[in-house]
Amino acid sequence: MIYVLSDIHGNLRRFNSILEQIHLQPEDTLYILGDVIDRHPYGIQILCRIMEMPNVKMLLGNHEDMMMRALGSPYDTDELVNDSIIAEALRHWYHDEGQVTHEYWKRLDKEQQRAILDYLHSLPLNIDVTVNGKDYKLVHGAPLEMYGGKYRKQFCDAMQFALYKRLELSEELPGDCTVIFGHNPTLDYSDACPMRIVQSDDRIAIDCGSAAPEVPSFGNIHLYGRLGCLRLDDMKEFYSEERQ
Repeated sequence: MIYVLSDIHGNLRRFNSILEQIHLQPEDTLYILGDVIDRHPYGIQILCRIMEMPNVKMLLGNHEDMMMRALGSPYDTDELVNDSIIAEALRHWYHDEGQVTHEYWKRLDKEQQRAILDYLHSLPLNIDVTVNGKDYKLVHGAPLEMYGGKYRKQFCDAMQFALYKRLELSEELPGDCTVIFGHNPTLDYSDACPMRIVQSDDRIAIDCGSAAPEVPSFGNIHLYGRLGCLRLDDMKEFYSEERQ
């Protein structure tokens, strides 16, 4: 079986809830479309767990990119790094709720830190998979093939585009595959509450708001988040059990 989820954002309880439901077997594969870290406190622990799971494959997310830049170890090793650039990257990371991840990071020894950075540097930006004869392109933000034209004015390179671009339902996508993406909560594509996976003919939005707080505020739909997971073999949807 092939499973896809995205944007765990440090919520270990929600991640465990999904794993308990899908009963991942050695012959299965779980694809995680980035943004394992930040917002909730257990991002590094989840990341280390993923690193030890041979049948879990991860994409780089924009939050992992922010972390690497803030730690002076950008994905592109040829990129210029100096103290002022790192300071600005750290400010940007903290603005997007990365401090909770950084505080735990500081407790790791150098060997653990290096292993995590090496793993993040190895991650792809897009993955192509075929299930039951149907082609899918797994991305965090957007397919690399879309970069060009007007997007060159908005994003400095293809990597930034693939990680930070927020897809719109009306945008034309390349190729004949179905694009599965995270990064942008499905609240932007549907008024379902709590958030749920949104599917159309050529794209599937799968970030169901795991970044949201555990206890939603009354009347604030933005806070009704959970972790969603899609099984591509039969398109069955799974959702983390939420506290009332």
